[in-house]
Amino acid sequence: MKKRPALNIDHEKLRENMKTVVSWCSEAGIDVAGVFKVTSGLASAALDYEACGAKWIASSRLEQLARAKEAGVGIPMMMIRVPMISELDDMVKVCEYSLQSEFSTLKALDEAAIRAGKIHNVILMADLGDLREGFWDLDELVDVAKYTEEVLTGLNLAGIGTNLGCYGSVIPTGKKMQQLAEYAEAVEAAIGRPLEIVSGGATSSLMPVFDGKMPSKINMLRIGGAAFVGALEETCRIYGRRELKVLHDDAITLEAEVIEVRTKPTHPVGELGVNAFGKKAKYRDRGDRRRALLAVGGADFGEIDDLLPQLPGSEVIGCSGDHTILDIEDCERIIKVGDVIRFKLHYSAILRLSSSENVAKYETGEIGCLL
Repeated sequence: MKKRPALNIDHEKLRENMKTVVSWCSEAGIDVAGVFKVTSGLASAALDYEACGAKWIASSRLEQLARAKEAGVGIPMMMIRVPMISELDDMVKVCEYSLQSEFSTLKALDEAAIRAGKIHNVILMADLGDLREGFWDLDELVDVAKYTEEVLTGLNLAGIGTNLGCYGSVIPTGKKMQQLAEYAEAVEAAIGRPLEIVSGGATSSLMPVFDGKMPSKINMLRIGGAAFVGALEETCRIYGRRELKVLHDDAITLEAEVIEVRTKPTHPVGELGVNAFGKKAKYRDRGDRRRALLAVGGADFGEIDDLLPQLPGSEVIGCSGDHTILDIEDCERIIKVGDVIRFKLHYSAILRLSSSENVAKYETGEIGCLL
């Protein structure tokens, strides 16, 4: 019997999404680093990305990249979270590329690469306003790039990059991408050669590609969300981009089982304090309504807004750590204990569900096969 809650991964739909994303980028002269961290480093997803034309496999977790390499992925591995000094020796064994923003880390990485007898490729990150990782001052970026090029013999300065829209919600406009292109030109002038990579960000940086405003200097994007979440990706919701609508929004779905069905009040009865997460919640009194209790909770998926039930007339109204409450009063279908409810998922829910030991994972379709 199938175990639930269950995360279902449809590899055929994933590859169709990946092929579309790679095609969009290729038409703009951009290569794709396939980011698979949302699946907690599912090696089969990395194999899919390789089969669909990604030039690198990327993640923020070293152990995920190691699994992909062990599974036989042949393209280079890229560490996209600035690494800890304590993991550099392991990183140079697993990864061919990494993003960097600290001078002290670069010097330690150089020593680790020399010890391993390798040349490690680095991409120096520029902070263009999102205020996460990256050199804030252009002169410092240029100076560190020149030092890396001329002094650090264990490293190859592969390029520069930026990240937008993750912490500071900054939109990767054509103007921002032009600023990155100008930074790349300043670095190239200082080191006397062209850079291999100018990395313009993540899924949100598809927007200037769609608008025809991506400078030709930008030749790499690090993409995960669009491929795995498709039309439900954050950029689609915020910008209403019709281009993303062609992607599957159900390549990864959740199944949860009903464990109780009853009619109950919609407002708690008694003196109210805080909920299971230590927060004061607000409740709307709609009278007595029929509800289904599901055997999956916030400990597994995070926020209820990231679940989209595929049961017409139903609504997710709340959760505790191990339970989810679904309003089913307006459903035409009769719901009973033992029924299975299917959900489409936003990015954050997939990220949490894929790492939960309490959620079974089921894969369908041939893995790593070209369509």
